[in-house]
Amino acid sequence: MKEVTIKINGKTYTAPEGSTILEAARLNNIDIPTLCFLKEINEIGACRICLTEVEGVNNLVTSCVYPITEGMSIKTNSDRVFKSRKTNLELILSTHERKCLSCIRNGNCELQKLCKEFNVDDEDYYNGENCEYEFDDSSVHTYRNNNKCILCRRCVSVCKKLQAVGVIGANDRGFNTHIGSAYEQDLGDVDCISCGQCIVVCQTGAIAEKDQTQEVWAALQDPSKHVVVQTAPSVRVTLGEAFQLPVGTNVEGKMVAALCRIGFDRVFDTNVAADFTIMEEATEFLQRVENNGPFPMFTSCSPGWVKYCEAYHPELIPNLSSCKSPQQMFGALIKTWYAQKNNIEPKDIFVVGIMPCTAKKFEVTRENQAAAGFTDVDIALTTRELARMIDKVGIRFNELPDETFDQPLGDATGAGYIFGATGGVMEAALRTASETLAGHALEAVDFEEVRGTKGIKEATYEMSGQTVKVAVASGINNAKRLIEQIEKGEAFYHFVEIMACPGGCVNGGGQPVQPGSVRNFVDLQSKRAQALYVEDRGKGLRRSHENPVLQRIYQEFLEKPGSHKAHHILHTSFQNPNLIEE
Repeated sequence: MKEVTIKINGKTYTAPEGSTILEAARLNNIDIPTLCFLKEINEIGACRICLTEVEGVNNLVTSCVYPITEGMSIKTNSDRVFKSRKTNLELILSTHERKCLSCIRNGNCELQKLCKEFNVDDEDYYNGENCEYEFDDSSVHTYRNNNKCILCRRCVSVCKKLQAVGVIGANDRGFNTHIGSAYEQDLGDVDCISCGQCIVVCQTGAIAEKDQTQEVWAALQDPSKHVVVQTAPSVRVTLGEAFQLPVGTNVEGKMVAALCRIGFDRVFDTNVAADFTIMEEATEFLQRVENNGPFPMFTSCSPGWVKYCEAYHPELIPNLSSCKSPQQMFGALIKTWYAQKNNIEPKDIFVVGIMPCTAKKFEVTRENQAAAGFTDVDIALTTRELARMIDKVGIRFNELPDETFDQPLGDATGAGYIFGATGGVMEAALRTASETLAGHALEAVDFEEVRGTKGIKEATYEMSGQTVKVAVASGINNAKRLIEQIEKGEAFYHFVEIMACPGGCVNGGGQPVQPGSVRNFVDLQSKRAQALYVEDRGKGLRRSHENPVLQRIYQEFLEKPGSHKAHHILHTSFQNPNLIEE
């Protein structure tokens, strides 16, 4: 690509032709502040914080959308630029609810950070009329407080462009503009899929997950409760970011140590339940192959995807795997097999999931998720909520020694780890399905064609005389495109993995929030996923069916994959909302 020579603050630099001023500056280690900008998602120049001077241009320009040209001279640090940015921050604050101390984003707020950098304090610079909005907590997984909203429209863009749902947008005009749903409906009354992608891009806490840590603290202090915690595959490679560790750092040992110090009675690994998911899902898939369908079989691990399927494509409900997600399978096993094994009444067991996903908060409330007669999982917390619990207890996370999960639900195969990355569920299932068809162990266990962060991936495999066509999609917009191809007859697959969040669980709506300055220039999905694949490669056992704990529980309790008992405990059902009676 052709390089363009430019000047920034009097110094000469080069950058690829077609770059914006923002990108060119970043490539040369100069940061220009932004608020609304999200690369390839929300490039609208609305906040006016990235203003810069360009020689020969009278007005200041928005660097996030202004392209560089040969010989361009740019000033990012002039007095005029600084004064304009400060004025814009003061105007934003004039309609912003300034309750920073009690805000969930206090200390991790892009607006707060910029105000500090530009010496903008809490005075009322621009007094006058202000809009007041009602607090919306109608949704199971989130709340919305438009009094904190700065109209950056990041949430609107990700909902529409990444997730193809578009249940929120800009309502009214001018001074009365606000983010809302059609006809001013509450979030709980629209077909939101609970993915939480709007939360991880909101910079001011105007929309956030419902914090349920208090319920967990109450359970931990209740002597009648046996409190068990499970941690999803991807949490171990993202939690460290909440404690300023590099993106992709695997903190499994410190995470376990922190959970023990918080006071959980048992600390287990959801990866083990992921191995169970593969045994049931691979068995179900092979049964469909034998019975010639229905195809494709869609994975059901992602509750955001399942909710989307039910609301927007109910005709595909018969194609969903009936398997519960690993979180729900784990809870079901804890309140059946584990309860029986340890002579504990299921009603006295309190199961907590630490998840990368806000849709898990919705999932625990679903029907047919109570194998023992009590809800399989009592509370699902996000990675962010766990980080807040660790802080509240005063644990020096980065100084913790590594500790290991409790047994027997602490040893998973490598297949369980890769569930956290897009393509991981598919690859894990293919490892087991291919060897089941072959009747013996195969030398190759890596199905690299389904790896990577590309939105849609497809592959064809020959398995013991069977031709198996598979596809993987992450992000609902990509899922929508794939479904359209399938329903138009333009593509045929036997097995399809869909994850609601782009990149899979590593990029879930419950993961640590990263500012735009990181999200725009760091490949979070790849760095986080790579840490999971490293863990997979280092495991002695990399196929779910090799897990000795899994084998023992089938032998002594579940009988075999796909058995009547396994179906009762580890499987669920889905509902067409159009057929549910009021």
